[in-house]
Amino acid sequence: MKILVTGGAGYIGSHTTNQLLKAGHQVVVYDNLVTGFREAVAFEAEFVLGDVRDTEKLAQTMASFKIEAVVHFAAMLNVAESVQQPILYYENNTQGVLSLVKACQQSGVSKIVFSSTAAVYGDGSSGGGLLTEESPLKPLNPYGWSKLMSEAILRDCEKPHGIRTVIFRYFNVAGASADGKNGQRTKNAYHLVHIASQVASGKRDKMAIFGQDYPTPDGTCVRDYIHVEDLAGLHALALDYLNRDGKTDVFNCGYGHGYSVREVVETVKKVTALNFDIEIKGRRAGDPSSLVASSSKAASVLGWKPRFDSLDLICRSAVNWEKMIV
Repeated sequence: MKILVTGGAGYIGSHTTNQLLKAGHQVVVYDNLVTGFREAVAFEAEFVLGDVRDTEKLAQTMASFKIEAVVHFAAMLNVAESVQQPILYYENNTQGVLSLVKACQQSGVSKIVFSSTAAVYGDGSSGGGLLTEESPLKPLNPYGWSKLMSEAILRDCEKPHGIRTVIFRYFNVAGASADGKNGQRTKNAYHLVHIASQVASGKRDKMAIFGQDYPTPDGTCVRDYIHVEDLAGLHALALDYLNRDGKTDVFNCGYGHGYSVREVVETVKKVTALNFDIEIKGRRAGDPSSLVASSSKAASVLGWKPRFDSLDLICRSAVNWEKMIV
């Protein structure tokens, strides 16, 4: 297929681009490089510099390359920042999706794979249960709302416009590629595994834990961590599903078990045989206490079989990547 990957120069987008290329697809990466990196784009992929809110350029790109499907990553994703700058998130995330579907409608593209988030569930699993795709949707922050609104736009476009979408609700994505050639390039990324890996690699002096009074076993937030390579593989399966005339549907992307912030930090210390300082701070606005996925639907409908379900492996690959890059 000829696939447009918006945000394909970013962390998850570049890993997915690489897997799509290996699977034999033709890929065009469309990215404004505000948070993406040109060097993350494989040389086999075409590259277009552009913003997803530029509907005209997006439609022209789709038409020029005869695009058949879109994998849409381009978005902002810092929860704390979204609380401080909600307009920025609705402009980039929600308006970006509206622009995307307009361009698809104009260009005759009818298949989209969309990056949503577990943040749409709010604090739905604070009681310790697994979140299914039918769990209540109660975002706690503008980031989550911007994605949930985007999901609504995509669902509403199926019947009148014939645009079918696989919506992936990501849980916490981490790690680096198995071959050591790709990983998180954003130096100030706020993800826990990334920050802990930077401390272990000597790039930060210390790190902070935000809140130790949550209703969890050790008082720190619990998350379901999924390896970026497993997540990237899901997107190829989603395209296969859409090519089989699959209807618009939503799937959780996680492993079905969670780890606390303290457990992740201790795992990084274990795999590196290093100790480092941790500062305890107050809770951050908009942080749910626990988010853990039930991913049985992805397994049964898409045939997904994770290959890297190991916190040790995730943390080790992230640390090795941090040690390698400048």
